Amino acid sequence: MKKVIKDLVKSTVISIGMALTIFSLACVVFDITYGGHFSMENYQLTKMVIGSILVGLGFGIPTVAYNSEKLPMPVKVIIHMGIGCSIYTAVAYAVGWFGAAATFTQGLIIAGIQLLVAFIIWFCFMRYYKNEAKRMNERIQAMKQ
Repeated sequence: MKKVIKDLVKSTVISIGMALTIFSLACVVFDITYGGHFSMENYQLTKMVIGSILVGLGFGIPTVAYNSEKLPMPVKVIIHMGIGCSIYTAVAYAVGWFGAAATFTQGLIIAGIQLLVAFIIWFCFMRYYKNEAKRMNERIQAMKQ
């Protein structure tokens, strides 16, 4: 149980850190795009930062599914990404990341890009842990010989 909690805290901290980093980089891009005249009102920045933290939690907490040996990998991915992307989408609409002025088609394109980014990040982590497991297995085999 201690390991599960340790893994949960680690993945949640990493997820929140990544969400806040991506949010910060997006703010920089918008600031540059608008020539230094990027402004927000009515605590919009605060709401977006809190939204980023919620997105981090939404992607970090469901990683506990990967600790289950009973669930097949596709189900684990569906649980993790399903919960994370659902929370992300709800937060994005709530804090205005999709933009009220966007048309339906633009909203779909924005959502598609953001979901693609989520799956790219997931894929990179999956590759990292797969390679780490491969190296560990090779070391174990080398120790047997």
